[in-house]
Parts: sequence; structure tokens; C-alpha cells
Amino acid sequence: MTSSTRRSPRGNRGDLLDPQCPTRRLLDRIGTKWMSMAVKVLAEASPEEVRFAELQRRMTGVSQKMLSVTLQGMARDGLVIRRVEPSVPPRVHYRLTPLGLSLEGPLAAVRAWAEEHMAEVDRANQRSREHTTAD
Repeated sequence: MTSSTRRSPRGNRGDLLDPQCPTRRLLDRIGTKWMSMAVKVLAEASPEEVRFAELQRRMTGVSQKMLSVTLQGMARDGLVIRRVEPSVPPRVHYRLTPLGLSLEGPLAAVRAWAEEHMAEVDRANQRSREHTTAD
């Protein structure tokens, strides 16, 4: 049994350090700013649904295409449920699944860390740029 198929009490568990592990692909998807924002907005509304237009309004800066791609990926991964109202134009609603809602805690911790340490990281980046231009 390889490290990426090792069994744990919760079923199949990945190994991030294994280059073949699908955990890496999942982290690429859940680690985006748009995914984090979508989970936050949908978690705040949970268990209610949120319309696409409301998500776009709340997620300042996201394009319609990027939001659509993000939500399609979330639906494919089982993180959101998509409901289409048969109207003209169709009204599309989203809500987190229990799996999606379970992602809010970890993402909230990462968002809180980023908000708390943003200035420190910016200062480090500035020092790095100054050091690089001085060389």
C-alpha cells in the first residue's frame, strides 16, 4: 500500500509529501482566494441559499466567469448544492453541503492568520525587494 492510499480511521487518507497524492490537487482548489471567499459568504448564510448575483456582489472583485468556474468546481467536489429556478432568466441558488460547511473552520483560521499578519508579510516583501535592487 502506498502512502497516498494508506488507510486511516476516516477512510482513505492522503500524504501531501507524496508527489502522486491527489491531496495536492485538492489543496490547489481549496487554497484560492475565491474559494475561501465563496465558502465564507455561503457559510454566513447557511443553511439558507445564496443567489449567484448576491455571491458576486459580496465577493468584490470576482468576475462572473471566475465565480462560475469556482462554483462549478465546488459543486463537482461536493462542497455546494446548486439549484436552478425555472424562470426567465433562470435564478441560480447555492448552499454549502455539510462537507463544504466543514471547510469553513479551517479556511476561517487561514483568513484570520492572513488578516493578522498581512502587514508583517508586506514589510518582509518590501525588505526583500530593497535587498534585491541593492545587489
